[in-house]
Amino acid sequence: MTTPLLTLNDLRDRRGTFCLEIPALTLQPGGVYALCGSNGAGKSSLLRILALLHPPEQGRLALNGRPLLSEAQRQQGRQQVTLVEQAPLLFDGSVIENLAFGLKLRHITGAEQQQRIDAALSTVGLDGFGPRRARDLSGGESRRVALARAMVLRPRLLLLDEPSAGLDAATLPLFERSLLTLNREGTTLVVVSHDPDQPRRLGAEVLRLECGRLVPTTTETTL
Repeated sequence: MTTPLLTLNDLRDRRGTFCLEIPALTLQPGGVYALCGSNGAGKSSLLRILALLHPPEQGRLALNGRPLLSEAQRQQGRQQVTLVEQAPLLFDGSVIENLAFGLKLRHITGAEQQQRIDAALSTVGLDGFGPRRARDLSGGESRRVALARAMVLRPRLLLLDEPSAGLDAATLPLFERSLLTLNREGTTLVVVSHDPDQPRRLGAEVLRLECGRLVPTTTETTL
């Protein structure tokens, strides 16, 4: 039996009057999941918990079958998880500097660093963009650089909050192909989306949140 990549049990996390309550959630290795729901349903809050950035008020998480009980364990787990937020921030430097930052923290330098950067930029359709200044990029280009920055780290789990918002019709297919390429290489994807057709295009399992709770979905469920 395959060990789940990440499991969450008995989650309860209250913020003011809002409460996120999820009895159980399992993400399998190599899976593609679309996290859907209306504004305020708790999608971004759940992403931050799954990214191990916010310890919930109550609940148990395990990564690769190993419980994450302490901050040290969560910090170690974050080496395998990357979150690309809805409005990703790029450093005020070149595209290469943005992509190299996380690699340097992981002591990946030299030829391997360059190979990863070149491959990631090519995958998102930004060949030759390395020397460009991040502040000069368009919104769609910035989103693709943020995805490439995540790709070079080769995370086991990649969480994306509305990654295709603001992308034009010409860029969107390339962006989605980039995600599927990453998935074929072994990365589990969780994508927050308001696009009713995106889960189908990605071949994703739909996880629907309503008022902080996961609810059953059917093929007829509207997103």
